[in-house]
Amino acid sequence: MPSADSDLFAKLVTAWLDCRRTKRNSASAQAFEARAEHHLYSLHEELSSGSYRPGRSICFVVTRPRPREVWAAEFRDRVVHHLLYNHIAPRFHARFVADSCACIPGRGTLYAARRLEHQVRSVTHNWSRPAHYLKCDLSNFFVFIDKRVLLAALQRQVTEPWWMWLTQTVLMHDPRQDVLLRARPHELALVPEHKRLMNAPAHCGLPIGNLSSQFFANVLLDGLDQHVKHQLRAPHYVRYVDDFVLLHDSPQWLNEAHARIEAKLDALRLQLNPRKTILQPVSRGIDFVGQLIKPWRRTTRPRTLRTALTRLETLPPGKLYATGNSYFGQVRQAGSSIKEQAAIARAMLRRGHAVDGDMTRAFRRHA
Repeated sequence: MPSADSDLFAKLVTAWLDCRRTKRNSASAQAFEARAEHHLYSLHEELSSGSYRPGRSICFVVTRPRPREVWAAEFRDRVVHHLLYNHIAPRFHARFVADSCACIPGRGTLYAARRLEHQVRSVTHNWSRPAHYLKCDLSNFFVFIDKRVLLAALQRQVTEPWWMWLTQTVLMHDPRQDVLLRARPHELALVPEHKRLMNAPAHCGLPIGNLSSQFFANVLLDGLDQHVKHQLRAPHYVRYVDDFVLLHDSPQWLNEAHARIEAKLDALRLQLNPRKTILQPVSRGIDFVGQLIKPWRRTTRPRTLRTALTRLETLPPGKLYATGNSYFGQVRQAGSSIKEQAAIARAMLRRGHAVDGDMTRAFRRHA
């Protein structure tokens, strides 16, 4: 067993603090915190000796924006995910292209939307020239990921033996071997069979819901990013998780790029979803990360707004305040969002909440 870092315990404490930042009110986080010193020392001993093994996962189903399985690791395992991420992620982030926009500090959906808008303005010379876009989506991405291909990509960058052991332990763990299913049969039936991790081959699939899965997915798709930027020499390209867009003034060039991208994805054991592959003029608008980029404006996707308004009309009062403010934050990300903000404000006012004059925030209803 390779030796662990001499400062492993300090890194473990930092990982715990990072992990609890957004989970502090959960029962598992509170149970861990109640005996934090004991749990951290126990984890430290297991990691140092090489006896650490991931524990039970919880599998449940969410229905928005579409039905899918979500896997939640035990809190102690999430601490380990943060430990691993904190140590190895910076070296990968340093080599990721600037057009990779997910699970990277400072690069969320707003970054992705703004970057694509900037590149559209560049290729069209500020909307004065025609251009086309190729928008692609990977088929059943997280379920199709081949862990063997991903492990090889990780091994090229993680050279320290102990950290490679931990990387492999987290990556190759099969959560299906020890799972608590918290979904009723009719909820599971909503998830298509081919989209269920339960049905994937043993060497395939990452559980949606873990920090490690998001990071590992980015490592795998960095191979695609590097190919697009350095082999295809695509001048304009943006990717968010498994959705990506290429821009060019020539639709013929985009068709050729499409064929070469499919060949690269085949080497990564991935494939495009043909039903979500779009090639059309930029002037028709690009639907990306919940926003619609059209000439001279960037707005919230109409379907997203309709869903928001429907939910705000029917949500129980106890959930309305937080959800309404979440939607205010979401629509404000669009460059042109006054109409959307006004629609959400009206929905909140009808439910009895107050809204500030700038239509950026709702206030709780008093009993």
